Amino acid sequence: MHVFETVLVLLLGATMLSAVARRSGIPYPTLLAVGGALLAFMPGAPRLDLPPDLILALFVAPVLLDAAYDASLRDLRQNWVALSSLVFVAVALTTVAVAYVARQLLPDIPWAAAVALGALLAPPDAVAALAVLRQVHPPHRMRMVLEGESLLNDASALLIYRLAVGAVAADGFNATAALPTFALVFVGSLVVGWLLARPVGMLMARIPDAPSSVILQFVTTFGVWLAAERLGLSGVITIVVFGLSLARRNVPQLPARIRVPSFAIWETVTVVLNVLAFTLIGLQLRPILDALSAAQRVRYLVASLVILAVVILVRLTWVMAHHGIVTLKNRLLPLPTIKASMPPPKAKEAVAVGWSGMRGIVTLAAAMALPAGFPDRDFIQLTAFVVVLGTLVLQGLTLRLLLRRLGLPRDNVVETELALARKAALKAAMSELKDDATPAAERLKQEYAESLGRARQGGDARDSPDNLLRRRLVRASREAIADLRSAGSIGDDAYRRMEEELDWLELSAGTESPGVTTSSVTT
Repeated sequence: MHVFETVLVLLLGATMLSAVARRSGIPYPTLLAVGGALLAFMPGAPRLDLPPDLILALFVAPVLLDAAYDASLRDLRQNWVALSSLVFVAVALTTVAVAYVARQLLPDIPWAAAVALGALLAPPDAVAALAVLRQVHPPHRMRMVLEGESLLNDASALLIYRLAVGAVAADGFNATAALPTFALVFVGSLVVGWLLARPVGMLMARIPDAPSSVILQFVTTFGVWLAAERLGLSGVITIVVFGLSLARRNVPQLPARIRVPSFAIWETVTVVLNVLAFTLIGLQLRPILDALSAAQRVRYLVASLVILAVVILVRLTWVMAHHGIVTLKNRLLPLPTIKASMPPPKAKEAVAVGWSGMRGIVTLAAAMALPAGFPDRDFIQLTAFVVVLGTLVLQGLTLRLLLRRLGLPRDNVVETELALARKAALKAAMSELKDDATPAAERLKQEYAESLGRARQGGDARDSPDNLLRRRLVRASREAIADLRSAGSIGDDAYRRMEEELDWLELSAGTESPGVTTSSVTT
């Protein structure tokens, strides 16, 4: 019961921290990291242990699927040069640099354990960076690079991590023997993730209610991960490919009545997983620190801070070096096929991307997932938390100021594409009504024609007089049914049914009414 009460208090605290983050403009992972650090020094705090082989599946699988489902294949293809440099080169450089420095600071640490440390510290987490970027509206390309990097570098880093952990277990590593296995795992994971997407999508499309659908979504997410692990494949790559394929057009899509609550639940689960990850690592650090002598504690903390500096400097140095290489290549070998909408990246963008290397939940989960008895496990877990905390505080709290100082131009890629999509949708709707002469169709034709006119003039097609009137009527209707419930004239069942109908009507009008609380259907 004490553990259950502790979890409730932690979730309540996280909710309050999220509210503080929204008001102050601080990324909520930064506050969670600070809270986790405080837990490490809280006397009498319980220790919550999870089996190491469960941790990656529990914390990484849902986060990766959520990110993969939202990723844009078009943007990944357009930015493949920048992404490749970050996903492969930056991860490799960080892994090697951290492993080398760790060996210099702690000569007794095995090379495989040092490589595992470098690999789990290599992948940045875009959650904190994007929380800041949304406040300052940077160039669209920069956001796409960071989102794509966060998705893909987890795969490359955790593959190295898995090989390093396996090398420790096998008491050695043979690169020549490992390369064919590595290639087979990579290709097999791609194929399995792609093959599973369509049957799972077809099954989900047959589920008529939201609760069952959401449960199935989580069951299949963990099931795909576990199946990949049982087959000896990479759960990370399989989940990423599965999520990317699941979001494509050739897979049946969820209806709106299921998709709306599903998105809200997945967003909530992502926050809860972040809370639990920071909490668990914070609670595990207290016994680690208590078991160390004063000299060891100082030695480990100094080594962790040095590695923190290495992680930040390697990324920043490589991003700037890559920008210089690309700029020089474009000057020496200009490509006339480059689109005007995709001009060469500027040095300012490179600085911002280089400083957006905050670490997060994947690093914490990989550190906690190390098996008991792993060499220097305590040092690796302590260093992982110091690097996550350091990057989230140092970079997370200064990124917004840096972006404003850099004065990055705001582009209108999303707004332009949204206007194009609205025009196409309105034209398709009017075409569907072309042969329908009923009074209802005539009213809709007039309404859609007015919306199309506003869209062509650059306005918001949703701000029609009809929609504005609908929102006003929905607001009045909500107040009326609330008064009936308060007076006891209707019960909660009738109230909730009516509230759901008003939710859907409000959704059709384009946006939520200001100042009203809707049910979970529109959350």
